[in-house]
Amino acid sequence: MSHAVHAVLSSLHVHPVKSLRGCAQGSAVVEPWGLAGDRRWMLVDTGGKVVTQRQHARLALAGAECGADGSLRLSAPGREPLTVAVPAPSGTMTAALFREKVEVVLADDAAHAWFSAYLGAEVRLVHLDDPAHRRPVDPAFARPGETVSLADGYPLLLTTESSLDALNSLVAQGEHAGEGPLPMNRFRPNVVVSGTVPWAEDDWYRIAIGEVSFRVAKPCDRCVVTTTDQETAERGKEPLHSLARHRRAGSDLLFGQNLVPETTGTLRVGDVVHILE
Repeated sequence: MSHAVHAVLSSLHVHPVKSLRGCAQGSAVVEPWGLAGDRRWMLVDTGGKVVTQRQHARLALAGAECGADGSLRLSAPGREPLTVAVPAPSGTMTAALFREKVEVVLADDAAHAWFSAYLGAEVRLVHLDDPAHRRPVDPAFARPGETVSLADGYPLLLTTESSLDALNSLVAQGEHAGEGPLPMNRFRPNVVVSGTVPWAEDDWYRIAIGEVSFRVAKPCDRCVVTTTDQETAERGKEPLHSLARHRRAGSDLLFGQNLVPETTGTLRVGDVVHILE
């Protein structure tokens, strides 16, 4: 297999709260369960079930920035900014993250009130206190001991600029052409790679980005969140319409690859990407 010597890391993104707007960063530390600060917080409803853009598209317009101490600085249209401290370890509650149960710690009441007022629905903010032990990666695609934050299923998500360009060409040829071209933030990746041919990532098994190596676990199955304009919170038909026609595997509509770190270290925008296998 040819080594993609011209492939480079073109952008890095951390999403401190699951389903809120991400933060572009020049560098990020890779921990065994994902990028430092990525998806360590999420919202749950009164029954403890995860709340995402699937239920509330307006979450796309809310942002969270991580402080050096792990605290959050929340912002959203029509709301005063709020700083939320990492909750003290005073016992956990069980949350339902899709089909999984995970132990999390409740944030303070001010955070619950802030989000509930913004969404017009009663929700609570929770924190993953111990990512090393709380949640294993899907055993069908994991090795023993691998864990993940509150991401959908895997520590990191990789996308490539060339595959997005190819997808946008398909969108432009379809019946919903007016929705394109779509920006990369629809796919909420952690790492974006440039300098490859379209869909090259389908054939990767192991890669190194700078000093950190990763196992490519499986392609990413996409959901309705990708149809949500991350600037307006309006939903459309794309990219799912085009993915269903051109990137379907069974019932899965595929874009991007899920990564599991093999080592830890720091990623920096501009790092060379090497295809190891």
